[in-house]
Amino acid sequence: MLMTKASEYALLSLIALAKAQKPLDADTLSRELDISKSFLAKILQSLARKGILKSFKGVNGGFELARKTSEITMLDVMEAAEGKMPAVFNCAPSKENCPSNQATTCGLWPFLNRLQGKVDAFLGILTLEAILEE
Repeated sequence: MLMTKASEYALLSLIALAKAQKPLDADTLSRELDISKSFLAKILQSLARKGILKSFKGVNGGFELARKTSEITMLDVMEAAEGKMPAVFNCAPSKENCPSNQATTCGLWPFLNRLQGKVDAFLGILTLEAILEE
């Protein structure tokens, strides 16, 4: 579940905006990236609400990055796009929150919890700047 279409489209939009170095509207981004305009508009608004993008209304309106590319992490992008923290598996982050109440006897929970921590740490240091340099 880690990288959904929403996260992918959010990242593609941020890359396009970083390269454009000027505001672009949802219609332009939708055409350039071949993404549904209505779906993309929702994602862009989520990114704006989280302070990743700035939005401008009017004839010359659109979106631009609100922060430097070195200050935007993949964890920020994915959390904004998904509306929640990204998860590798549908496993509770703590034993107390396990939906099946089996965490204390589950042989996988400790491993999955450590794996999620490592993924979160990696996504927290992977910046848009690093992705643009690839």
